[in-house]
Amino acid sequence: MLYHRDIGSGMPVLMLHGFGLDHRSMMGYMEPLFQKRNGWRRIYADLPGMGRTGELDGIECADDLLGAILSLIDETIGDQAFLIAGESYGGYLARGVLAKRISQVAGMLLVCPVVEPDKSKRTLPERTVLYRDECFVATLTDEVKEMWESIAVIQDRKHWEMMKRELLPGEELSRLHTRFLAKIKRNYAFNFNPDLLDSPFGHPVLIVTGRQDHITGFHDAWSLVKMYPRASFAVLDGAGHNLSIEQRETLRVLIGDWLDRVMKCNTV
Repeated sequence: MLYHRDIGSGMPVLMLHGFGLDHRSMMGYMEPLFQKRNGWRRIYADLPGMGRTGELDGIECADDLLGAILSLIDETIGDQAFLIAGESYGGYLARGVLAKRISQVAGMLLVCPVVEPDKSKRTLPERTVLYRDECFVATLTDEVKEMWESIAVIQDRKHWEMMKRELLPGEELSRLHTRFLAKIKRNYAFNFNPDLLDSPFGHPVLIVTGRQDHITGFHDAWSLVKMYPRASFAVLDGAGHNLSIEQRETLRVLIGDWLDRVMKCNTV
């Protein structure tokens, strides 16, 4: 069993975080959406070797990760309809879940998703920094500064505090399982193409990407839209791979619209 946080009741929404993080990386921007929305059960999973889920026997590759997620679905959701939400590598895993359980999935959210698992084949923008508070950045240690500078598009105290609170705790736990995660990263792709569906997925989908995301990019994600006739696709300026921090309010508006579209589909 994967460690997971199970909050609320109603239509389940399964959250899959990015590689090397944990469930807290998604709770920060997802939970406020449900303060005024009833009827949603949120399940935040920690993937193997990440967060509070330890190194599980038999986990060697992406297909094994997917198997563990499907087992979690069987044990917590059963045959009930549910939504799947994934960020970064979680967005790749989410499409694997969709491919395997398409009859159950009532909607999908992808935030800065990995589309092409092979980094050398991704279409990426140049690394860009749009704003940098030099005085604040100078106060950070060299180790922290190097890590943050490698990904942040907006580099100031506000966004650093958000990252420190929501992303760094999971990253620190993942460092305890470096060898285990390195093994998985060598087998990062499924042995099947999760985007070759037998027929288009007709439920509400939201894909949100960052215009300055030099990690997973935005261009490749547009190729997914043809399989999702009910998809909204957004490319947000002023956002890199930390889009959920750098463009939080806009992201919440978009996700709120997606949730409302799903609810409408299930009440008509």
